[in-house]
Amino acid sequence: MAQIIVVTSGKGGVGKTTTSASIAVGLAERGFKTVVIDFDIGLRNLDLIMGCERRVIYDFVNVIRAEASLNQALIRDKHVTNLYILPASQTRDKDALTVEGVGAVLDELRKTFDYIVCDSPAGIERGATLAMYFADHAVVVTNPEVSSVRDSDRMLGLLSSKTKRAEEGREPITEHLLLTRYCPKRVAKGDMLSIGDVNEILAIPLLGVIPESTAVLRASNSGDPVILDKESDAGQAYSDAILRFLGQDIPFRFTEEKAHWLKRLFSMKEREAV
Repeated sequence: MAQIIVVTSGKGGVGKTTTSASIAVGLAERGFKTVVIDFDIGLRNLDLIMGCERRVIYDFVNVIRAEASLNQALIRDKHVTNLYILPASQTRDKDALTVEGVGAVLDELRKTFDYIVCDSPAGIERGATLAMYFADHAVVVTNPEVSSVRDSDRMLGLLSSKTKRAEEGREPITEHLLLTRYCPKRVAKGDMLSIGDVNEILAIPLLGVIPESTAVLRASNSGDPVILDKESDAGQAYSDAILRFLGQDIPFRFTEEKAHWLKRLFSMKEREAV
C-alpha cells in the first residue's frame, strides 16, 4: 500500500514545489515507484520544475471529473524511471477539488505506486487542506524567519486536527521539518533564525537543512529538479534528506559557516604553535 506524503507550509515562496520535486525524484532514484501530484489548481508550477510543461494534455481535475482516465493524465518523468507527474489545471478554480474526487484518485494510485507525493499550495485554503487530508507523512517546509515559522506552526495544528487520520482516531501523521534557504553566515549575524531556534518553536523531527543556493534557481529555470545536481550543496542536502526519510542516520551538512582560507591557515598555525 502506497504511503502518501504531503509537502506543505503556511507561507508561500519557501520552496515547497522544489522540495516536492526533489523528494519524488529521490525516492524514484532509490527504486520506489513514485507519483507527484500538483494540488495548486489555477497556479500550477510543478510541471515547470519537472520540465514537462509541454506534455500536459490532461490534468488532475480532468481525472476527478471523469473527463480523462488516470493513465491519460499521468506524465512519465524524463529524468528518472519509476516517476510520474499528475499536473494541476490552470483553468479551473480550487472548488474543482472534492474530498470524494481526490480520495478516489489516491485510492487508484495506491494500487500501483509505493509513494504518492502531494505538492500543496500555501496557506489553508481548499487545495492545501485536501492535499494534507489523506496524508501519512507531512514534510513541513519553512524558511528560518519568524513569519514563515509562525505560519508553519499553524499548519502543524491543522495536520493534527483536520485530516482523515485525526477524524478516525488513528495514529497521527508523521511530521518532518525541512528548513530551506539556510545561511549560516546570516545566522551568525543574527539576521536569520538558527536551527535550534526553529526546532524550539516547531518541535518536530528535522529531516533536512537545505542551504541557500543559486543552484535551486538554475534548476527551476532549466526544468531539472535540484536533487539531480549532485555537485551542488542543495542537491546533496536533498539527497541526505531522502536517506533520513528512509531511516538512515545521516549527519547534517551545510549548517556551519565555511571558514575563509586565511582563517583556516591562521587557525592551523595557532594549533602548531601550541
